[in-house]
Amino acid sequence: MQMRKLGRSSLEVSGIGFGCMGLSHAYGQPVEKPAGIALIRAAFDRGVTFFDTAEAYGPFTNEVLVGEALAPIRDQVVIATKFGFNIDPTTGERRAGVDSRPAHIRQVVEASLKRLNTDRIDLLYQHRVDPNVPIEEVASTIKQLIHEGKVKHFGLSEAGVSTIRRAHAVQPVTALQSEYSLLWRGPEEEILPTCAELGIGFVPWSPLGAGFLTGAMNETTCFESTDFRSGVPRFAPEALKANLALVDLVRQWAGRKNATPSQIALAWLLAQRPWIVPIPGTTKLKRLEENLGALTVELTTSDLREIAAGAAKIKVQGERLPAAMLAMSGR
Repeated sequence: MQMRKLGRSSLEVSGIGFGCMGLSHAYGQPVEKPAGIALIRAAFDRGVTFFDTAEAYGPFTNEVLVGEALAPIRDQVVIATKFGFNIDPTTGERRAGVDSRPAHIRQVVEASLKRLNTDRIDLLYQHRVDPNVPIEEVASTIKQLIHEGKVKHFGLSEAGVSTIRRAHAVQPVTALQSEYSLLWRGPEEEILPTCAELGIGFVPWSPLGAGFLTGAMNETTCFESTDFRSGVPRFAPEALKANLALVDLVRQWAGRKNATPSQIALAWLLAQRPWIVPIPGTTKLKRLEENLGALTVELTTSDLREIAAGAAKIKVQGERLPAAMLAMSGR
């Protein structure tokens, strides 16, 4: 397994991580716990050391699943989880808005430690920026938790440049997790240069465009109401049909490189910066192995220029998230 360091930190992880969310949340019915545990352990057996979860996934159930799956190998893996949404700690009910008050952060960390069956969180992200709590207070709270040994590294998710800089000045940010793929290249303008300047690693979520870049969708694809993609504008019928041009481009390169579309999409991300670590998720062993195969796909500088030129001719249609979720991003 190829390893990568997240920015200039000491945190070294497998070149591709495993996004565990879809095992419990957002993509329809959750998998049965034994199947989820088996897949997480299969990922580790194949060299994956970086596992991503959050209290919000379920809520709570994904952390429990990840904790149980990784318990026998806890010291050999890196677990990332997140705080920041307003969730009832007793019922798991998702309330409106976000909550990064210091007392709430501590409450979430203690609960996550128990669910994950561990004594420390390797990488703790603020899931979304809280406009009502100065980011300096958030960073200071994480700094204290690091001093106490309950957290090892601080991360942000979907944060804007100003927030990143202000947080980093209080407690160095190890990683930023935001959406990034050939389908959504927003981070390239300001975020990636800022990460490079400050020595912050970048962890793309939805590196396969929520499954779109795998080539598994077509213009007749419909999503169940329990699938978050049913409310995503870029997957509405007309937008999805137009965006298939990008899948065609990825398929062409898959043919040229004797790879799959998923492998090309992930290899493209890996080639952007040496401190980028995508975290694709799946519920199938075959797809897990396919995704890891991206580490052996080589894209030359010339290849990347060609891909960029081809992608520049395609205007992606539709917003990447529903309006309410977009409003919480990039602050």
